[in-house]
Amino acid sequence: MRLYSRIRRAWDRPLTAYYVILGSSLLIAVLGLVMVYSASVITALGYSLPPSYFFRKQLTAAVIGTVLLVAASRMPVKLHRALAYPLLAGSIFLMALVQVPGIGREINGNQNWISLGVFQIQPSEFGKLALVLWGADLIARKHDKRLLTQWKHMLVPLVPVVFLLLGLIMIGGDMGTAIILTAILFGLLWLAGAPTRLFAGVFSIAAILGVILIKTSPNRMGRFACLGATDPTAHEGACWQGVHGLYALASGGFFGSGLGASVEKWGQLPEAHTDFIFAVTGEELGLAGTLSVLALFAALGCAGIRVAGRTEDPFVRYAAGGVTTWITAQAVINVGAVLGLLPIAGVPLPLFSYGGSALLPTMFAIGLLIAFARADPAARTALARRGPGYGRKKAVVRWNTMRRRVSARSSGER
Repeated sequence: MRLYSRIRRAWDRPLTAYYVILGSSLLIAVLGLVMVYSASVITALGYSLPPSYFFRKQLTAAVIGTVLLVAASRMPVKLHRALAYPLLAGSIFLMALVQVPGIGREINGNQNWISLGVFQIQPSEFGKLALVLWGADLIARKHDKRLLTQWKHMLVPLVPVVFLLLGLIMIGGDMGTAIILTAILFGLLWLAGAPTRLFAGVFSIAAILGVILIKTSPNRMGRFACLGATDPTAHEGACWQGVHGLYALASGGFFGSGLGASVEKWGQLPEAHTDFIFAVTGEELGLAGTLSVLALFAALGCAGIRVAGRTEDPFVRYAAGGVTTWITAQAVINVGAVLGLLPIAGVPLPLFSYGGSALLPTMFAIGLLIAFARADPAARTALARRGPGYGRKKAVVRWNTMRRRVSARSSGER
């Protein structure tokens, strides 16, 4: 009981959410860099590239993402709201540009990429961030005008714009990103206090459209047919990736085979450094490693919920809830697919998998959460009390305290 009370008091401190978001996200990103290097070496050599090719690209994206994170964490809330409409318009333009012949590029059956010479971008990843900011700003404005009690203001223009984004994404065949956008929509509606009937109606429409899209695609039907499969030759090899992901997890044991010692990444497991990097993590770091990753995501999600739940600013509540929904839903879908509990949706593990297009907007979104955590009045007061040089002063106090204790012990022994 005493331990629970201490944990509760620690969780209720003004800066807890700030430190948890910052610490957990950076730990996930750093561990992700390590695992990207380990999982991508064999793939790089298979393409006659330097062993560190994918790692260097991911490291470059992480450095740029860190700059975006710091910038987002220092921006005032008004500036975040001002970015909402330009970011949405830019995302829609780029997502439409993907379908232009000669500009858009198809990868793994999905045409959702734009090639820019030495690197490529996936506009739909930035569409997630755009939807969070624009949707939060839209609902916050209607909240201030007391319009959310009317169902038409709850749905319009939020749902039509989301359907536009979903349509542009589904033209390219990316069902996974469409699911994440739908989850963000539901998260925003739930935070806005949508009545059960309205929420159930939107969910039913989305479910019917999802069933139609799955039924009309042999590839998606094959992914559903692979749920629970353990034979990689089943369904003409469609289950190869999922089954070998389970093989990787099963062979890791509790502490894993050791960093860099994965067997499945030697050509047996497709997309080992992207969608199925969690499987390589389980094989090399074992159950302890995978549980650590899940714990970090859980801490990040809980801290995001705390930020959304304790603020008085409607925009901060909706934006923080939207970011938390995005990251946690994407993590659940990715991990569920690797564990064989969900169909393979082709979405990366946030902050962890290889891919600059996914990493950059996600790190900006983490910067949003940090900014919102800092904007809390109690957190601002706590930060102001510390002032410049607080960390150095605290370290000096601890050092002097330790010296006095050592001197006291020495005197007692004499």
